[in-house]
This record gives sequence, structure tokens and C-alpha cells, in this order.
Amino acid sequence: MARAADRRRVFVPMKLIRPLHRFIPAVFSPFHDDGSIAPETVPVQAAFLRERGITTVFITGTTGECHSLARDEKLCLYEAWAKASGAHGLQVMAHVGGNSIEDAIWLARRAADLDLAAISTLAPSYFKPAAVADLVDWCAAIAAAAPALPFYYYDIPMLTGVSLPMDRFVADAVARIPTFAGLKFTNVDLISYRKVLDVAGDRLDVPWGIDEAFLGALATGATGGVGSTYNFAPQLYTDLVSAFGRGDLDEARRLQSLSIAMVDAIASTGFLGTAKALMTRLGVPLGPARAPLGNPSAAEFDAVFDRLTALGFERWSAAALR
Repeated sequence: MARAADRRRVFVPMKLIRPLHRFIPAVFSPFHDDGSIAPETVPVQAAFLRERGITTVFITGTTGECHSLARDEKLCLYEAWAKASGAHGLQVMAHVGGNSIEDAIWLARRAADLDLAAISTLAPSYFKPAAVADLVDWCAAIAAAAPALPFYYYDIPMLTGVSLPMDRFVADAVARIPTFAGLKFTNVDLISYRKVLDVAGDRLDVPWGIDEAFLGALATGATGGVGSTYNFAPQLYTDLVSAFGRGDLDEARRLQSLSIAMVDAIASTGFLGTAKALMTRLGVPLGPARAPLGNPSAAEFDAVFDRLTALGFERWSAAALR
């Protein structure tokens, strides 16, 4: 009987999600000053992002400190974002991955129960899949737990240590996973990215995941991205795309250089801790990054903010997307 029920679930119509052709913030997980989860901050985050033209968010991923969150904490954030999404008209993509496939399956089911827009998983990073087929098996089991939700694989080999040919993965995933909708590509290898885009065609979304290299991805075929800096400077990247679209490569390069300088400034005192402090300065109190990540002192943050202001940050962070 259980097997029959599982087969029936596969044929539930898949929920539609707007194509990931814009800038999608990978949102930060909010904590109190003592490091405990702060779901009451999520409505403030949602309002801040929606006011700036954001329509889709990616939660509990790398920027959301996924491996530093307990399973129940992730569910708490899913619930908070599910409620905020209705109030603010946002689509919510939930990252469910980790090193435990049972936790990932459980979280995928909870995301479906909450009617979130999509689910995603990165590869396990302790015991690693050795071949594309192993990774597809892992993803297929998780995707099957939420058969009405689009499923995205999250490729980030610099952190997982799993570096497999993603064009082959995409081809196999399309054949094996009925809900496979695309790939979040967080890898500087533009040759691999082009190969993935060739396999994906118009059927799949392949958002780019490295903000400070977006211009190269745009020239390679990117139509959108999922990243951290879209939380506080999405207009910078919209301006970059506009410059590229009208053939003004000098302006596009200038804007990409500003993006790189912005990321370098934030990373100089620890990217996640400083980025969360930056959002707090903008009115979204996100608390500190969790250990083992560090957090800037007040003086360090003020120095970083001065550097960002000199780059024009306050204009980008205040602007609504055009």
C-alpha cells in the first residue's frame, strides 16, 4: 500500500514558479543577539525586500547559514516565510539540503505542506556522492518527497567539495526527476556553465550564483541570479544588465567592478557577519552570524560602511528595482 501511495504522489500536478530571470536574494537567517533564531524578524525582511521590487527569495541556503541551523529551526523559518510570503506577495524557495537525507526528505515534505514555491538541495559534503548517478539518486529521493513542488539542485563545489559535470547531471536529472526545474550554479567555471545552458535549453532555469562575476555569466547566457548582495544592492545589478543590454560594456564593467569592491569591503571583516550587520544598519535586525563565523566590531563595521558609502552603496540599497 505504501508503494502505491508513493506512486500516486508522483502524478500530483507540479506547482508553477515564475522563471528565475531576475535577481533573487539568498536571504539571511535572523538571530537574536544571543544566537537563537528570531523568526519574528522575517516580516521585516520580507517588507524590506518587497519594497525594493523583489518577488522571489531563497531561504536557508548558504547565506542563510544552513549547516548552522537545526532541522526544527529551518522549519521555524519556513513557517515564518510562508506567512510573510502571503502578506507581501513573495515566492519562497526553500533550501532543504544537508548531510542527512532523512532530514532533507522531512524538510521537503514540510515545505510542500506550507505551500512554498520550490525546494532545492546542495550535495552532502561529508560522505560525498562519487558519481553523477549517486547525486541524481540523492536528489530524486528528496524531490519525490514534495512531488507538487519544482526541484532545483544547488551546485556549489567550493563549499561542498562535490565537483561533478553539471551538464551530465542536468541531462540525467531531467530523465529521472519529474519535478526537476533547474540548477543554481555557484561555480566560476563559465565553460561548465555554458555546457549546462546548452543542455537546459528553454526548459530549465539556471540562475547564476556568484554576484561579483555576474557580467561574465551574463555574456555566457545568464538571465538571472540567486545571491547574497541582492538583499541590499539589487539595483546595482539591474543597472549592470541594462548597460549590457544596450551594448555599453564600459558601464557594465564599471558596475561589475563596483560589485567586486563592495564584496571585498564586506568580506574584509567576515562576509556573513558584516553583511548581517549591514542589513541591521538598513533597518532589518538580523543579529550576528553563528560560530564558527566571526562578526565585526562596531569600529570595523563603521569603517566598512564608510567604504561602501564612498562606492555609492546608499543609492543602490534605497532604490526600488526598475
